[in-house]
Amino acid sequence: MRRRLAAAAALLLSIAACSTQGSAPGAVEVRQTPRGESAFVHVQNLDVITEWDPASSYSNEIIAFQNVYETLTMWNPVTAKAAPRLATSWVSSVDGRTWTFNLRPGVTFHTGRPLDAAAVKASVERTVKLGEGASYIWDAVQSIKVDDPLTVTFTLKYPAPLDLVASSGYAAYVYDTKAAPDLRAWLRAGRDAGSGPYTIKTWRKGKEDELTLTAYDGYWGGWTGPHYRTVKYRVVPDLERAWRMLLHGEASFVERLDPRLYARAKRTPGVRTSRSPSFQTMMMLFNTAEGPTADVRVRRALQKAVDYRGIIRGLRGAGSPVSGIVPEGLPGHVPGREPRQDLPGAAELLRQAGYGPGGRPLRLTLTYAEGDADEKLLATRFAETLKPLNVTLDAKAMQWNAQWDLGKRRGQDIFVMYWWPDYADGYSWFGKVFHSGNPVLFNLTYLDDRETDELLDTLPRLTVTDKAGAGRAFRQATARILDEQAAAALPWVVTYQRAYLGGIQGYDDNPAYPDVAFVHDLRPSG
Repeated sequence: MRRRLAAAAALLLSIAACSTQGSAPGAVEVRQTPRGESAFVHVQNLDVITEWDPASSYSNEIIAFQNVYETLTMWNPVTAKAAPRLATSWVSSVDGRTWTFNLRPGVTFHTGRPLDAAAVKASVERTVKLGEGASYIWDAVQSIKVDDPLTVTFTLKYPAPLDLVASSGYAAYVYDTKAAPDLRAWLRAGRDAGSGPYTIKTWRKGKEDELTLTAYDGYWGGWTGPHYRTVKYRVVPDLERAWRMLLHGEASFVERLDPRLYARAKRTPGVRTSRSPSFQTMMMLFNTAEGPTADVRVRRALQKAVDYRGIIRGLRGAGSPVSGIVPEGLPGHVPGREPRQDLPGAAELLRQAGYGPGGRPLRLTLTYAEGDADEKLLATRFAETLKPLNVTLDAKAMQWNAQWDLGKRRGQDIFVMYWWPDYADGYSWFGKVFHSGNPVLFNLTYLDDRETDELLDTLPRLTVTDKAGAGRAFRQATARILDEQAAAALPWVVTYQRAYLGGIQGYDDNPAYPDVAFVHDLRPSG
């Protein structure tokens, strides 16, 4: 992802350059919470829950679900391979079409029922049957066989890296399908059917203190030694207030700060900071179906108008250039495609479309997430850039759920959002964002082109069977989306900048699970 991310998988984490920097003149003393008595309070700027069903979950709730539900494997950023989680080991056939997983003994769901091979089979089959969210990750699966209570075998229609698929942040969760007769309705009340270290305690939809988790005493990982037994997720769009909460000990972990506050956090005694690369890209998705941006010339003009270098400078360390669509360090990355601003070229394309200086005025609507300082910077800078081109940009900050609902109704010309892979592979961008789909989910460019879809559909199989061919197909797909279709602009790839209480030990970012703090792994200290 970052400029030299591919140099070594270990550099992906970098490993989260954490520090408690020296005192700044006049700095306040940060209140540390008492050891073993406090909750871990995770503060973010967006709503936490958009979907309660682990089969359909496909948004911000990953930060909580990774502490409540578990998957067969987990991606290790140091080795860049799948590692054990609910499965302790696995083996595949030579042709990559048969995969056998050996399960961890003694694991139970929060409902009390055992997590065995039958539960794994039932979870995956239900997720596939529902066909929602990221269920496509199991498309290669032909059948699932329970060999014995702790052994399950997957037979595939074509070769696929099922150990990697099983580590996905979405649609790979193993859950108790027998938790209730009407499981979906039961879950929507704010309940869970997971096996992770924490279970749902309270959910207050739309409130600041939206979600609270509590320790599951029967967790297979145990609770020996110091642990946080309560996890609270608070929604605070105001970054200044989030920072004050950290200083006062009311927050344990602030997911994102603007550059000014992050610089201050680095100088504040009692605060740790973490800076590490990610697989998270900022995307400007253009409405290809209707309105002024249905004209490809307008879309190409918008691509050229973005001040990529200026915005990255304005992020002050929170982002780096992205080449192509997929970040560096993942299959599908195409080097040598960093975008550049070209205002004369943008003006000429607008002129050809009947707009621009001397032409008809053009008014466009852009939506972005309320409380995200980086997205606000993008919207503000872009509006300033477009003014001399006779283009007025109406930028609207919205709560994420409201923005997404509007986007699914094609209610804007430009939809600004972050995207990250379902599992550590580049196909997610192409299969979910730029592939046609009905109803609209995350394909918020509304592209509907059979030739493009046919190309994109070749990517998963080629990734396993023909890596050179996959590389060629990814390059072709990138050129088709960005050059021929001009469906999007990608201004930067995120560099994570966190701040958290100095007493917290063991925090690292894993780019395959964006913004997730694996709280059971953390150690509170006085």
